[in-house]
This record gives sequence, C-alpha cells and structure tokens, in this order.
Amino acid sequence: MQTALTDSIRHTPQGIEADAVLRTCVHCGMCNATCPTYQLLGDELDGPRGRIYLIKQMLEGATVTHRTLTHLDRCLTCRNCETTCPSGVQYHKLLDIGRDIAEQRIKRTRLDRFTRWMLRAIIPYPARFTPLLRMGQLFRPLLPSFLKRSVPRRQLASPWPMTEHARQMLVLEGCAQPAIAPNINAATARVLDRLGIRLVAVSGAGCCGAASHHTSGVEQGLEFARNNIDAWWPHIESGAEAIVMTASGCGSHVKEYVHLFENHPAYAAKARRVSDLTKDISEILMNEDLSKLGGGAEPGPKVAFHSPCSLQHGQKLNGIVEKILCQAGVTLTAVPDAHLCCGSAGTYSILNKNLSQQLLGNKVTALESGRPDAIVTANIGCLAHIQSGTTLPVRHWIEVLDDGSSAVRK
Repeated sequence: MQTALTDSIRHTPQGIEADAVLRTCVHCGMCNATCPTYQLLGDELDGPRGRIYLIKQMLEGATVTHRTLTHLDRCLTCRNCETTCPSGVQYHKLLDIGRDIAEQRIKRTRLDRFTRWMLRAIIPYPARFTPLLRMGQLFRPLLPSFLKRSVPRRQLASPWPMTEHARQMLVLEGCAQPAIAPNINAATARVLDRLGIRLVAVSGAGCCGAASHHTSGVEQGLEFARNNIDAWWPHIESGAEAIVMTASGCGSHVKEYVHLFENHPAYAAKARRVSDLTKDISEILMNEDLSKLGGGAEPGPKVAFHSPCSLQHGQKLNGIVEKILCQAGVTLTAVPDAHLCCGSAGTYSILNKNLSQQLLGNKVTALESGRPDAIVTANIGCLAHIQSGTTLPVRHWIEVLDDGSSAVRK
C-alpha cells in the first residue's frame, strides 16, 4: 500500500511505525473474513481493512470526525485479523496510533470521557475495585436478574504453598483477578509447587497497564508498567526464571513492554528482559514433566475450552492448553468458531455493550453446543464475561488441572 503521510507526522516515531505497517497491507480483505465486528455489522469500516484506510486517510491529512472514532472504538483489538493476514500486518500497533491521533484531533463526548476516566480510576486499583465488587456481591440476591448475572459470586481464597524450592518464578497478581477469582493464582502456585517450583507474588507489582492503555490513558498505563518492572527487577537479578501470567490478556500486554519502552533510555533494556521472561502458565507447563502431577488414567471432566483472543491471536499460543488438559485426562468438547472473540475484550463489554452482548450470545451457544459439564478459559475478563451468559460453571483451566493433581495426592 502506497502512503503519503503529512509532514507533521511522517518523521515522528508514530509516523515511521504507522507507515511501515501500512506498507505491508495489500488490501486483500482476508482479515474481514475473521473479524467479529465485520461479521456482525457487515460494514467495511467496521472491519480491519476499512479501519486501516480510515487511519491512513487520517495520517494523510483527512478530516477526523466522531464517526471515525466510532469505527475505531468498535474494534475489539482481538487481533484475529493478524492471525489471518498473509502479509503479517501488525494491525494492533496501527490501531493504537490511529486511536491516539484521532483523540488528539477530536474531543470525545463528555459522557465518553467520564466513563473512561471512571474505568481508569477504579479497575486498575484493587483497593477501589474490590470494595465495590464486594458491595455488589452483598446485594446480589436483591438485584434484578439482568444485573445479577454481571456480578460474580464471591470466592474464598484457597491455600498458597510456602515450600522453598531452588527454582523460583514470579507471578502477576493483577488488579481485578484477585477480587473476582482469587483461586486462580493459588491453584497455579500449587501446581508449580508439585513440579518443584516456588511461585512468588511480588509486592508492588499490580495492574499490567492494559486497562488504562485501552481507555485513553496511555501515560497511566506506562506508569503501571514501570512500577511492575521496578518491582520485578531485583527478583530478576536474583535469578527468577520467569514471570508467570495466568491472565492471557495481561500476558499479551506485558509481552508488549519491549515495544512500549523501546525508545525509553532508562527502561528499554529492562522492558526487553521483562518481556522475554514473561510466559503464560501454559508455556511453563509445556516444558515440564507433567507426569509428576499424576492424573490422566481415568476419564476427567467434560469441558469446553474457550481460547481467549489474547492467547491464540495475541500470543499465538494455539493448542497448548488443550494438549495439557487432554494429558490430564480432561475430555474436551468441540467448540464451533473457536477463533472468534467472546466480546469481553477488556473494557469493551462496558464501552460497547450491545456488540459485546451479541458476541457473548454467539460464544455461549458455541461453547454449550457440545454439552460440557463446565467451561474453562485462560483469561479473567473472558471468565467473568462468559459467566454472565451461562448457567454452567466457568473456571480457569489451571484450576481443573489442580483439582486432578490434588486428587492423585490424596
């Protein structure tokens, strides 16, 4: 694709990167075939190819309108198009640039700005998010059914092993996950403990920064990222093997730290090291001897696995979780259109509720089609979102693995 970016943007870091991405696109349209919003709306401007042209025209000096921003906002950033694209277009990088420049040129509505500010002010901070969630859980029985489904039932934290091991890995606690599903990291710690690995949650590390990054708060997101790097760095220097991610959305974003800080004199090298060490829990387990966990001899539970977009498209980790679960004796049911987004996409389910609910309905139908006993996934946002649309139990897949290995030890 030929480009003619304006002089004001052409030689900036954003302009250079955008130009490189645009020039890899051949306008073939294969991306539209797997784009969830294009499939729902049938509008060229609500597919990756159309959004790429909107951004190109904007960078070439075209007038930006609220309509432009609406089409960009409707993108889930699921990166399904990147998996499909034969030319390797790094669409998500172009989209970040396009949204940032569009917001500089046209002011969002007052309601939109306030909503995004509220999300940035609450979700990344456990001390604010957790009390609000607990209040909702307290009054959950009194809520109307359409609201009750959106408030997850309270879970009690399960024991975290404290055994000392020569091998040590770090884990990101995150911001919303400890309040919604505290057993996920505890189950991960128990599984790794049986493999001779101690999992450590580092004080000072918190939100990965994605929630802010995708709600018009890029600088706040970078601050969260720097805090994490600073908190992890002494442990990295002391020999921590990996930074384990149990939320694939967080993992996808932390792996992007290398890109976010590539021009930062103080953090570029550290960010590169952090991104290199960051591994989804499935990446850790695929290289370990899982026979130590036992299981697999008897048929396990029948589950449907929802592979989050951040796992299969963002991190390109396809089939690994499924293989691990099958080795553990879990029976996986078929899930039609497993490549499509569930509609969660971080804060998308709040900012674009109608589209999100349509995608959720389609996803739940697909997941329930094989008549599973439960649904498992690999990302807290997907877990909470899918849970609101089904009566089946929805859990993180590592909890199922922990259940099986625990049963063998008893």
